[in-house]
Amino acid sequence: MADLSVNVCGIDFKNPVIPASGVFGYGREYEELFPLNKLGGIATKGTTLKLRTGNIAPRIAETPAGMLNSVGLQNPGIDHFISTELPNLLTKDLVILANIAGATPEECAEVAAKLDSTDVHMIELNISCPNVKQGGAAFGTSCEMAAEVTKKVREATKKPLVVKLSPNVTSIVDIAKSVESAGADAVSLINTLLGMRIDIKTRRPILHNNVGGLSGPAVFPVAVRMVWQVANAVNIPVIGMGGVSSGRDAIELMMAGASAVQVGAAIFTDPYAPVKIIDEMSDILDDMGVSSVRDIIGTVQPW
Repeated sequence: MADLSVNVCGIDFKNPVIPASGVFGYGREYEELFPLNKLGGIATKGTTLKLRTGNIAPRIAETPAGMLNSVGLQNPGIDHFISTELPNLLTKDLVILANIAGATPEECAEVAAKLDSTDVHMIELNISCPNVKQGGAAFGTSCEMAAEVTKKVREATKKPLVVKLSPNVTSIVDIAKSVESAGADAVSLINTLLGMRIDIKTRRPILHNNVGGLSGPAVFPVAVRMVWQVANAVNIPVIGMGGVSSGRDAIELMMAGASAVQVGAAIFTDPYAPVKIIDEMSDILDDMGVSSVRDIIGTVQPW
């Protein structure tokens, strides 16, 4: 069997498959279906300084090849995560990427500081959130804002820092370079693409928030392109995501330059998707005669 282990920022993963933030909660529901230690890691539900109830429903809309969501970072707050969810996760023998978010750079830094004294392995900073100090524009839509929030969080923690990038930008490469220069140890991409659906009978958007994040197979080619571009532009690891639903998809994304892969919307259609993807990767690599998944990272050969 192929060796599926990878190393990202000095952290060893038994395999490169990680349920993405927002689709797996804190793992409790899924551990009723399979042992969490089968996974390489888990990116936890995006966690903020205080409890958030999220956006008004409807918050989910189907699309032909995916889904829109506008959940609004519903979560119990960082203190609850540390006291209640983290102790359970630490018993599961997998890498914990604590996904964090906030309304200001200072708030993001405060959340990171609380995690610094815990045993989480990595912090994943979501920069797709609106920055209230900048009129509601997302942190990740300008190099300056992305660098500012990354620098604040970097100063607040010694944990390996992964910055999750928004694809809703002119140049994701420039954003990636900015967060790298501000102290990011890795980047993860892509977050959801902004989309909209309309109920033609009511003439209103299906989502109460009007717009939401598009995920699922429809975004996969965009993810492959952006991972490839970023991996060739920065000197830090890339964690790839966006529409991964099979072992073949995961291998494709790693050939584009990803050192590990997150699985999101596929889990909603099949809760066993991450485990199946791990098994599929192993079978495909065996068929290819590849002894280690690390040997395929960044091996795409452009024309």
